[in-house]
Amino acid sequence: MLDVAPNRVAIIGAGLAGLTLAISLHHQGISCTIYELREPSVTTSGALMLSPNALRILDTLGLYNGLQSQGYNFDILAFKNSDLVTTDKYYLGNQRLYQYKALRVYRQVLLTELRVEIQRLKIPVIYGVKFSHIVSEDENGVTFAFADGVQASADLLVGADGIHSTVRKYIAPGVVPKYSGMVAITCALQKSVLHYPEGMNANEFPMPVAIHGKNGAFVMAPQNVDGSEVLAGTQRVWPEQDRAGWDALLADKEELLKLFRSNIEAWPVLVQSALNNVPEDSLAIWPYYVVPKMERWFSPSSRVIMLGDAAHAIPPTAGQGGSQGFEDAFTLAALLPRLTSKLPLDKALSRWQDMRQERIDRVIKLTLQLNNARLPENEREKLAATGAPVWQSGDQGELGWLYNADVEKDMLGYVKAETKGNRTCPVEWLTSKMGA
Repeated sequence: MLDVAPNRVAIIGAGLAGLTLAISLHHQGISCTIYELREPSVTTSGALMLSPNALRILDTLGLYNGLQSQGYNFDILAFKNSDLVTTDKYYLGNQRLYQYKALRVYRQVLLTELRVEIQRLKIPVIYGVKFSHIVSEDENGVTFAFADGVQASADLLVGADGIHSTVRKYIAPGVVPKYSGMVAITCALQKSVLHYPEGMNANEFPMPVAIHGKNGAFVMAPQNVDGSEVLAGTQRVWPEQDRAGWDALLADKEELLKLFRSNIEAWPVLVQSALNNVPEDSLAIWPYYVVPKMERWFSPSSRVIMLGDAAHAIPPTAGQGGSQGFEDAFTLAALLPRLTSKLPLDKALSRWQDMRQERIDRVIKLTLQLNNARLPENEREKLAATGAPVWQSGDQGELGWLYNADVEKDMLGYVKAETKGNRTCPVEWLTSKMGA
């Protein structure tokens, strides 16, 4: 049973959650090594939304200021009907209410900033290695192997290896991601190609925006600093495919564009102008998968742990997939240095998972409300008859539970209650923004 801070942590996956965990562990005085299959020269496309709960963590790690100037800062997602009349709004950030505006930033920009920080902190990253399996785990640590037969060991291994996690196959072998039945189709286009109704000032038209109509919702969201490039997309019902099938759909640009433009006449002119000016090389798909709720995020001996999408993949509707991965990583890093005989690893991880799952459950409920609001008109009418939850804004602070939560303070409050203040970690960087 581990009742002292681990000395060596192995992290499988150099995505957003894995890199954030490594940086957070470094600040806590815990050594780690990251293992990643893809070479750093491989780039990733697309952008993601970062809300105040994620930005607060990045700010604490000293990364927010550098990112803020590289993305699009905004407050709300406007909901409009087919006549382009605003019917509702959804706050993704707000300086006054939540201390931060929301930030939409290219995923590659965020990865690059995290990697630069990893290099600055001299955290080892081993690229080009494919994690294979856990060889053994006991009170002395965990031994694991890669596809080439090479083995390594650590006090703990953390799987931050995404929705199709190999680490999850060890912890929860019967759990596989479930397809929601919906696929998002998106493109990136120049805002200048959009046509607005007569009398409407393009510069005053709010973005990001979700335009609701018979076909469902069509979203347009600026994703570069000046807002000149816009992500445009909608979701469609589509049968599940295997990896080859999804790759084939993405590769067949003509068929994908046809699917994207189906029932184009039902959209308002603004959306039609987007669909008629799609750069085919920017077309992308995002099948919505979720990971079923699991009993445990860690192995029986507690030496193997998973977090982020490996533990709880969430559809992107609420913009919380990456943000919840940041929260997982940050809170786990705050917990590990504070293990004692009163708070051994297995007990600490059980409480950590419970606290994280409570947050995830609320985010999933919120996501369902937003997903229901994006359904085609006839489906929304059916939902209204059943009383199913659909997002409607209330007072301006209704998302304070999500954006203003101090997940670090909550975790350390639990630690203090369990150990009666007898903390063993000498690192007090958490009391300030930059305690490195």
